[in-house]
Amino acid sequence: MSERPIDPHKHHHAYCLPFGAHLTGAARENPRTRFRFWAPSRDAVQVEIQRAGGKSELIDMQATGNGWFEADGGAGTLYRYRLDKDLAVPDPASRFQPQDVHGPSEVIDPRAYRWTHTNWHGRPWEETVLYELHVGAMGGYAGVTARLPELAQLGVTAIELMPLSDFSGTRNWGYDGVLPYAPDSSYGRPDDLKKLVDTAHGLGLMVFLDVVYNHFGPDGNYLHTYAQSFFREGVHTPWGPAIDFKRPQVRDFFFDNALYWLNEYRFDGLRLDAVHAINDDEWLRELSQRIRSCVEANRHVHLVLENEHNTANLLESHFDAQWNDDAHNTLHVLLTGENESYYGEYCDKPTEKLARILKEGFAYQGDPSPIHGGKPRGEKNAHLPPTRFVMFLQNHDQIGNRAMGERLRSLTDDESLFAATGLLLLSPQIPLLFMEEQYGSKQPFLFFTDYHDQLADAVREGRRKEFAKFSAFSDEKRRAQIPDPNDRKTFEMSSPKAIDKQDELDRLEWLHFYRSALTVRAKLITPRLKGAKSIGTNVLGDKALVARWKLGDSETLSFALNLGDTEIALNDSPLGKIIFETPARAQDRARDGRLGGSTFLAWLTGEVNEYAIAHDARRFEPASAEGKRS
Repeated sequence: MSERPIDPHKHHHAYCLPFGAHLTGAARENPRTRFRFWAPSRDAVQVEIQRAGGKSELIDMQATGNGWFEADGGAGTLYRYRLDKDLAVPDPASRFQPQDVHGPSEVIDPRAYRWTHTNWHGRPWEETVLYELHVGAMGGYAGVTARLPELAQLGVTAIELMPLSDFSGTRNWGYDGVLPYAPDSSYGRPDDLKKLVDTAHGLGLMVFLDVVYNHFGPDGNYLHTYAQSFFREGVHTPWGPAIDFKRPQVRDFFFDNALYWLNEYRFDGLRLDAVHAINDDEWLRELSQRIRSCVEANRHVHLVLENEHNTANLLESHFDAQWNDDAHNTLHVLLTGENESYYGEYCDKPTEKLARILKEGFAYQGDPSPIHGGKPRGEKNAHLPPTRFVMFLQNHDQIGNRAMGERLRSLTDDESLFAATGLLLLSPQIPLLFMEEQYGSKQPFLFFTDYHDQLADAVREGRRKEFAKFSAFSDEKRRAQIPDPNDRKTFEMSSPKAIDKQDELDRLEWLHFYRSALTVRAKLITPRLKGAKSIGTNVLGDKALVARWKLGDSETLSFALNLGDTEIALNDSPLGKIIFETPARAQDRARDGRLGGSTFLAWLTGEVNEYAIAHDARRFEPASAEGKRS
């Protein structure tokens, strides 16, 4: 994407936090640091600054009211807040923890990094194709940066980093962070993360960050020792004490965190994890309003929810989209036949559910939810555009929450998975891919941590007990085979490996498929997505349907999908210009009124620009090894 001429005054970006450690003097000539710390459960606090050579200095902090303490100090590199002679804690707003969550915080100069692509303004939401990845599994910030050209060539337009908040140990799947402002030191330094974002922008890629505002991890969170009112007394979530979002200081802590990532690190969007556990839609709306008012007006900044409540009204104006778990769960049931846990909610008439999802958005829109005791879940959402929903076949949750971390390719046949992937990549909903999916990866992605002693035992045994309700793990011996999250091998099993030559042809076949579909999306669908709306779905039979959308330029996009094994009648209007098919030559049967098993077709009708389609579309056909490398 083209950029405007560089403004020489915008090479450095910093977000001035109203708390934590803030450099106030010239970094070299007269360095000074302002410290501000909220500790309403304490009467006195000191800031302990570690000088070069191991010497430390204690400075009394002044109480300024409402639980706040302030101090002004010299240019100490490392610091902690000392609560008493036996306890010193890191800054909850620490920008970096070089010695992990129990060590001192480091004073960081956010203006030290010189940005290259300073006039990057992001991309419109309709252009988004997300690629979720785990930074640690891909080799830290430097490892991800090295992979960016490959991802841009694939056809994704945005990478989504799983949470980076500092966690205990050197490996964690991301959702146990305890210091939300500190990108974890095991992945690299803050400037390495900024280089990742900067490099992505130079390649035309947006970068999203997954943030966790609903809980803290079990090791390294000291808030309860000095700010008990940060949490709601007697109220718990599945992951620990509920955070008190009614308290102004707590609300501001997370408001500023979102703005910090967007303005100091130049992220293009945030994905908010499990906001149903926050259970405060008022706070979510205010978060959106603050962000929209505090980033540059000409930037595209996108906000995406994970929300089990399917609260459609949040998507009307405040948030760009929501992860569509209904779409994933329904497609998973159709592909695998699994019916345990939350998949049981989608086993009744799954094809009809998929038809509703493609036509309206969610499957559950106030309908009784079996796994929620029959209570209604969701709100009506047919009025929302399809781009308000993020569709996926795989993600960190749906793989990592499986006992053995199986990828979808290990659970279904390739032909059906190709057909479902065609739907994913060309649907007017926003597609999301998971790390290495484009290669047809069968490598597991497991839940992994780096805990020790009693906590390690509790996490390992707790995870195994969690799966006792599944028929495959009802036997204790079978549960004992579930990988130990704390074993380093579990992390290594989840990290992409060097390419084996004997797997190269298989990888290239899958990569060819993904690139082909994303080329079609970019050329023929994305430019028409704004203003798109469903004009109906038609269930053809078990596991088969047709869906249509009127696109923004009044062309009609149609899909035919059959995830079953047998051929069925395609009782539909005449096919238009085929823009994608799998398997190859599936359109020949379709033009004779038959839709083969494990088949996906996409076509355009209307005043179609035949020349553009002929030159831009890429249909999937088996290619030679030489062809796939081209």
